[in-house]
Amino acid sequence: MKPVRSAARAMLGAIFVTSGIRIALDPGSRVDMAKKVTDHVSPLIERVDSRLPSDAQSLVRLKAASDVVAGLLLVSGRFTRPAAVVLAAGLVPTTLAGHPFWTMSEPERGQQQVHFLKNLGLLGGLLLAASDTEGRPGLRYRTSHAVDRSQRTVQRSVRRAVRTAKREAKIAAASATVARRLPH
Repeated sequence: MKPVRSAARAMLGAIFVTSGIRIALDPGSRVDMAKKVTDHVSPLIERVDSRLPSDAQSLVRLKAASDVVAGLLLVSGRFTRPAAVVLAAGLVPTTLAGHPFWTMSEPERGQQQVHFLKNLGLLGGLLLAASDTEGRPGLRYRTSHAVDRSQRTVQRSVRRAVRTAKREAKIAAASATVARRLPH
């Protein structure tokens, strides 16, 4: 299954890498479309820290750069789950801003609906990549089993301590009995 996973991640990540590079080199082509989202996000960013970039062009470039980095991580097989989460999180506002087919006239609606559904399919693939543990146990499984192992270890230690205490108590009782029989 490893070659299939690798190929699927490469195919999924490639679209974000190529698109991210293209947009990073020419962000102006996406700024007007992005303003639908950035106009709502910019005040929040400025409240967090006024030094952070909050203009539409900078945010478009940042999103493009994050797409390239996360796409390369996905393609390379490193940090695939966090990379897929980053790509999925960035895909949602991009899709809503770029393909609002529900607000368009009938002739435009068909084309935008196809792009919207394509992005929805990409989102599904990213969600699968984000949840894929590659056949290894997930964090929840490993955590619960670590707790079980530690409880068993504690139980074994307690049983061992009880056996040792019983053995020492028998030895002490035998010593006391012998000591009473000895002349003073």
